[in-house]
Amino acid sequence: MEVRSEGSLQVRCDKLPAPVIPRTRLQVWFIRVCSSILLWTCLVQLVAVGELWHPRLLTGISSHLSRITPYPLHVEKAILSPPPRPLPARSYQSNGFLRVSCNGGLNQMRAAICDMVTVARFLNLTLVVPELDKTSFWSDPSNFEDIFDVRHFIESLRDEVRIVKRLPKRFSRKYGYKQLAMPPVSWSNEKYYSEQILPLFSKYKVIQFNKTDTRLANNGLPLDLQKLRCRVNFQALKFTPQIEALGHKLVHILQEKGPFVALHLRYEMDMLAFSGCTHGCTEEEAEELKRMRYAYPWWREKEIVSEERRLQGLCPLTPEEVALVMQALGFDKGIQIYIASGEIYGSEQRLATLRAAFPKIVSLLITLCLALILLFL
Repeated sequence: MEVRSEGSLQVRCDKLPAPVIPRTRLQVWFIRVCSSILLWTCLVQLVAVGELWHPRLLTGISSHLSRITPYPLHVEKAILSPPPRPLPARSYQSNGFLRVSCNGGLNQMRAAICDMVTVARFLNLTLVVPELDKTSFWSDPSNFEDIFDVRHFIESLRDEVRIVKRLPKRFSRKYGYKQLAMPPVSWSNEKYYSEQILPLFSKYKVIQFNKTDTRLANNGLPLDLQKLRCRVNFQALKFTPQIEALGHKLVHILQEKGPFVALHLRYEMDMLAFSGCTHGCTEEEAEELKRMRYAYPWWREKEIVSEERRLQGLCPLTPEEVALVMQALGFDKGIQIYIASGEIYGSEQRLATLRAAFPKIVSLLITLCLALILLFL
């Protein structure tokens, strides 16, 4: 207590003790958690040092922790190694933007993307990430980024061709820009693209190839273009991590059942209708396939003589012929065979001969569906 006198007025001041703030239970738990994390981190670091110097004292601790820790304490060399440096970007004056709308199934579209990257490289163009077919027989709504790793696709080819995810806004229809849409001539060599396609870019700047299947010749191209085509197929077109992880799991499930063969017969209804191959089909089935061929205006050849096409080697093998080929190749009768395709035209009746030769035949689609159910249970 302190008493001060100011004239006739006395002032009394009492010093109050500082208030004590009690720690809440939440603060206590927070301190405990932080302390536990800090101690555990120090212990892990101590064990890591022990693995380097191998003192006897820490060896036992390391072995004990390895039994209770679900992950190894040491980090793999592959993780510690720095990521590879990106390839140097190729410097060139772009002659325009190339848009491509792929058509057909996934295999056809994949081959077409390889061709279009090669064309863009040859003509010094900027390639827009390809658009996948959504109007084919399968009606798959997937986009490029749903199936392939877009970033890897762009980065892995940056030393060859410039690739962008989308067309610059100044070339969009919103700003009144009209781009040229056209199908290039099938099985064309580099001379066709340099003499007939390249001059069009000086006028339009943006060209969309609305058909891409078999638009580049397989043979007779320069070796560097053929190498680029292979590089796109085997390196640049990488599936998304989710698809790759799921694929590894499914393959592991199939391998657990022993040796197997994944057999794609290419004997679906759309394949037979497109090729015009009706060997072994009834008259009613041949007429049904013909009607389907005429229903799709972009299937070029309408009048097809099936026997002539077959003699030219342009028809898929029938399931009966596949059975003879597999027997001639020496496949064991008890091997597991997965039919990796859509519904076989003619269903079980066309598979009877193949099933008699190799009884262990199942649909890969059904097997994968069951495997997916087991994975996500």
